[in-house]
Amino acid sequence: MSRTTSRTTGRTALLAAIGLITATGATATVMSSTAGAAAAGCKVDYTVTNQWNSGFGANVVVTNTGDPVSTWTLEWSYAGDQKVTQGWNATITQSGAAVTAKSLSYNGSLATGGTASFGFNGSYSGTNTVPATFKLNGVTCNGATTPTDPTTPPTTPPPTSGKADNPYAGAKVYVNPEWSEKASAEPGGTRISNQPTGVWLDRIAAIGGVNGGMSLRDHLDEALVQKGSGELVVQLVIYNLPGRDCAALASNGELGPTEIDRYKTQYIDPIAAVLADPKYAGLRVVTTVEIDSLPNLVTNVSGRPTATPNCDVMKSNGNYIKGVGYALNKLGSIANVYNYVDAGHHGWLGWDDNFGPSAELFKQAATAEGSTVANVHGFIVNTANYSALKENHFGINDSVNGVSVRQSKWVDWNRYVDELSYAQAMRDKLVSLGFDSKLGMLIDTSRNGWGGTARPTAPGAQTSVDTYVNGGRYDRRIHLGNWCNQSGAGLGERPQAAPAAGIDAYVWMKPPGESDGASKEIPNNEGKGFDRMCDPTYTGNARNGNSMSGALPDAPISGQWFSAQFQELMKNAYPAL
Repeated sequence: MSRTTSRTTGRTALLAAIGLITATGATATVMSSTAGAAAAGCKVDYTVTNQWNSGFGANVVVTNTGDPVSTWTLEWSYAGDQKVTQGWNATITQSGAAVTAKSLSYNGSLATGGTASFGFNGSYSGTNTVPATFKLNGVTCNGATTPTDPTTPPTTPPPTSGKADNPYAGAKVYVNPEWSEKASAEPGGTRISNQPTGVWLDRIAAIGGVNGGMSLRDHLDEALVQKGSGELVVQLVIYNLPGRDCAALASNGELGPTEIDRYKTQYIDPIAAVLADPKYAGLRVVTTVEIDSLPNLVTNVSGRPTATPNCDVMKSNGNYIKGVGYALNKLGSIANVYNYVDAGHHGWLGWDDNFGPSAELFKQAATAEGSTVANVHGFIVNTANYSALKENHFGINDSVNGVSVRQSKWVDWNRYVDELSYAQAMRDKLVSLGFDSKLGMLIDTSRNGWGGTARPTAPGAQTSVDTYVNGGRYDRRIHLGNWCNQSGAGLGERPQAAPAAGIDAYVWMKPPGESDGASKEIPNNEGKGFDRMCDPTYTGNARNGNSMSGALPDAPISGQWFSAQFQELMKNAYPAL
């Protein structure tokens, strides 16, 4: 794959706690808020991610529904003899049955609606009852715990008030059992195996399940189990355009450039039919629509130094525009579906001659095939890519000895240095073109953490603009154009709702551990070719400044499990695991 105004949500006055027993463990959700000014409140999701004879793993997500806080302390007590033995992303202590978890330097600040997560392993004997009561900074979150039978997927009524402004606000997000199982099987993988990731529908067969795997209906049925009586988001990646990803070979698809009718009738229509089933009307279905498609029609066509004949074909026949428009129209007509269109990333579209034309093209697609901009709930950036969320050691307006950061080799006249600033600017541009003023953005943070020992702790030396930028940048890629199985990358921010102005959520749309492409030619029946950008010996092309690819060796074809990369992502996670 080549890869602002904030929404405000009212404070809830729920005093309910929901405990769910699922195939992967137990979940308790506790919410609280008090009426009146200076309200304090919290929502706590306590999930038992796995359990064995004498031990268990758990993840806790804290959402601040009250006034902003600069640090937080969460307290609870166990009814049994549970003991915390190892924790991460919080300082956890225990005295008897009482447990205290305190924030760390990087996750203490919680705005209203902000979230923080931490996890731990523990021991127990007898029963492992989920705690019923939590306190956040001394404020009690009360409620009763009600178990739900996981063998009977409930059918929940559709929302009565139309689509949510931000579908992620106040909602859990679906944990894909297939990805979770692979992650859990890796040494140390249980630390993140309960995180929500995207479900990729990257070929027609994926709708019904590939090689005995879960079908779309299977995922939605499991989502109903995980949902219980609260709100839950299911994240689907719609990814099967004719002539898919025209500028790369590793992620080519099954449909030829002219097979637009097959795309509509055998791919989009069956997906829409499943999603429109009233059984699933109570789910919030987020669809990320056709990554790595529309931007290619701006950057990789004739007249550009990175022109590719396949992209000229797709621009000429219009099937990217038609396909995206058809998908938006068909899926957007379903009341509980939220369409987010791919908007590339700052290292692709951040230059002046790419940024505006791409936004114009997005509108063209959004109004094709009978669709309107009303069918677009938002856009997603950095999908399956590695661009840093926020570069703290240098900004686009900085200069060294009178030389602008934009003139550095790394920035190379780009208008943006990270994904957050790019996403917010792209949002503003799209709103100016007629998209909804409440348009929301998603940022894929699954692999852009860039932690570990190579992470800079201060700005670079001001010897020159290049030493300043290179010494301080978190993104350690050789070149911004490198996109395949990048060496040194780490897990990024954990999925969370409403983390910044104009941003609906940070998401893990690309499941960590799934390959971007094979490092050598591997025959397959998925239409996926060998792209030299996935070959660690490749010396590059015009798209990456004729630099080394930076790819990891021994990678399988795209979408298949890549254990070595998964381990490296955990090792270099930021925030650290």
